Amino acid sequence: MKKDLGVLQAVWPMPVLMVAAYDENEKVNVMNVAWGQICGVDKIFLCIGKGKKTLSNIQKTKAFTVSLADTAHMEVADFYGIASGNKMDDKFERTGYTAVRSEKVHAPVIEEFPLVMECEFLEELDTGNIHGVVGKIVNVRAEESVLDAEGKVDVTKLDALMFDSFKHGYYRAGEKAGQAWDAGMDLMK
Repeated sequence: MKKDLGVLQAVWPMPVLMVAAYDENEKVNVMNVAWGQICGVDKIFLCIGKGKKTLSNIQKTKAFTVSLADTAHMEVADFYGIASGNKMDDKFERTGYTAVRSEKVHAPVIEEFPLVMECEFLEELDTGNIHGVVGKIVNVRAEESVLDAEGKVDVTKLDALMFDSFKHGYYRAGEKAGQAWDAGMDLMK
């Protein structure tokens, strides 16, 4: 029997996304975004609240990067979520992390995170119920250490963080449970 729990953010897993953009002075800002998802073959949607420093930067530069946070960099990923770029001018510098300019878009690539999507800003959505940005993914870069023999991302090597909205924990990706577009094939007969 199910028990009523009220209104919850009852979706799991949620990715832990590091969104980075330059400000008008080319200063790097990074924020932790849990509410984001692929919304097309080459598109990503990020729920970013009004007033966030990173949102302001994206609006000005028309570009951003999105990295998948991994377990090895959990402490800094969490810091990027709890520290505000509006209140802490040296937020990025405090971590000692390295940013290099993307070759594809006018945005920083944070070297320590193993996988990054380089994105052009497409549009801002503000419906009154939801606010965020849509970006066009123009390139994905990954460290060779997270690739398999065929050059594809291996999620077990990526060791990406997942956010638990129920108890506010971080978890790592587990083992493979099945193959998509195959696990349910017997029911097609």
